[in-house]
Amino acid sequence: MWKTFHTCEKPPDISTTTETIMGDFQTFVTLGLHHIADVAALDHILFILTLCAIYRPEAWKQIVILVTAFTLGHSLTLALAGFDLISIPSQWVESAIPLTIMATGAYNFFQHPHGKKSATDWRHYSLAAGFGLIHGMGFANYFRSLMMGLSGNIVLPLFSFNVGIEIGQLAIVTTYFTLLYAGERLFAWQSARWSTFLSGIGTGGALVLFIQGILENH
Repeated sequence: MWKTFHTCEKPPDISTTTETIMGDFQTFVTLGLHHIADVAALDHILFILTLCAIYRPEAWKQIVILVTAFTLGHSLTLALAGFDLISIPSQWVESAIPLTIMATGAYNFFQHPHGKKSATDWRHYSLAAGFGLIHGMGFANYFRSLMMGLSGNIVLPLFSFNVGIEIGQLAIVTTYFTLLYAGERLFAWQSARWSTFLSGIGTGGALVLFIQGILENH
């Protein structure tokens, strides 16, 4: 039966409800943005940069597809873990994430930087999506820590947290390719050398994180 309000009853304050929803949305977007930009999320930053290392700035269409593939991968496992549909021990996830960076760096060493569509792009997209599944579990572990002690529907916090992560990723990718474009034009940076250098930095940094994680867990 539909509920009707008598003249003496006050209907729900919709404006307050809207303000609360928008406030929660903004809060979790900010938390997602801060997480991806935090030094504690260095592994995710290294992965994004290593993933983009073989592309030149003019390959923006492939870069968009690449970032979207990674987004789809980590959004899926973040959602599944957020709703407790899957659960993987955090120490396994934290060990697996550096391995994804090292594998991506190793893959890059056998690729030539390109600024147009390549027949091997689909391999890189698959790599981004597949490894994104693992990174999504890392995001989920942090998201769970935010939700501890809180009750209620997690759909809005989960969605807005993911939006914050995406904004952070786009900022990282945009900043990187802006600097790369400027470097190529102003300082004649060579794409092949830069790709090798960045892939090496990512692989070396991931190796340090992997060893550090093993030492902390034993």
